[in-house]
Amino acid sequence: MTGVDGPADDLTGRRLVLVTGASSGIGLAAAIDLARRGDRLVLVGRDPARLRAAADEVREASGERPETFRADFAALDDVRRLAEQVRAAYDRIDVLANNAGAIVLQPITTVDGFELSIQANHLAPFLLSNLLADRVGRMVVTASGAHRSGSLDPDDLNRPLRRYRPMGAYGTSKQANILFTAEAARRWSAVDSYCFHPGVVRTRFGSDSRLVALGMRLLPLRGPVKGAQTLVWLANQDRSRLIGGGYYFDCRPRRPLRKASDPQLAARLWAASAAAVGLPA
Repeated sequence: MTGVDGPADDLTGRRLVLVTGASSGIGLAAAIDLARRGDRLVLVGRDPARLRAAADEVREASGERPETFRADFAALDDVRRLAEQVRAAYDRIDVLANNAGAIVLQPITTVDGFELSIQANHLAPFLLSNLLADRVGRMVVTASGAHRSGSLDPDDLNRPLRRYRPMGAYGTSKQANILFTAEAARRWSAVDSYCFHPGVVRTRFGSDSRLVALGMRLLPLRGPVKGAQTLVWLANQDRSRLIGGGYYFDCRPRRPLRKASDPQLAARLWAASAAAVGLPA
């Protein structure tokens, strides 16, 4: 296994890489790095102004302006529309970086009837990935060590709403990310699937909460470039050096807690997620 300081295989160069949550933070840092290496970038974000600004940054760094698509993962119809637009535009997506995510400070139910964290962080990327899977070569999912606080129940995806704790709901969605990645590797032999923990990154994440902002100031933070390093590394490594469905931190494999690595739970989550978004299991 090649470590963070070792040489990486150069798999970049006119690949098409789609990054969600690309308007700032880890997603933008990864997009800039990959574009500099020669990849063709497609950025997905929720806010049009921030998305345009991110595209400008990528262009300034690489000399080529990326394509952009707006989608709000709080609405599954937006995800379906995004998938249609992407399929119409591209025959192949070499790397799909499912990076969009949010910590939700209050109990919110989406227009689709789901707790916002589980929808924005898991159900929306699950739906997008399924709708694009036949065109994707590699999938990289931004998970988190916060899966430790998860309490996923596939039979009740809205369970966090009953006694809402922001980090509990977020951790549950991150637990789902890891389980989804492992199950995708088992189901989709043609898609190399990996996930990673970026560390505690200094971004806009959770900036609406004074308590979260204070907690972030007390933690040893890393910048977005460092947080994006493992995403970029996973996008570039030869598959023979990686573990299918694996969970990584600082460019090395790590073992998540059992509740995020249980194959039976992963299969149950897949079936529940498919039913939730209207796909066959």
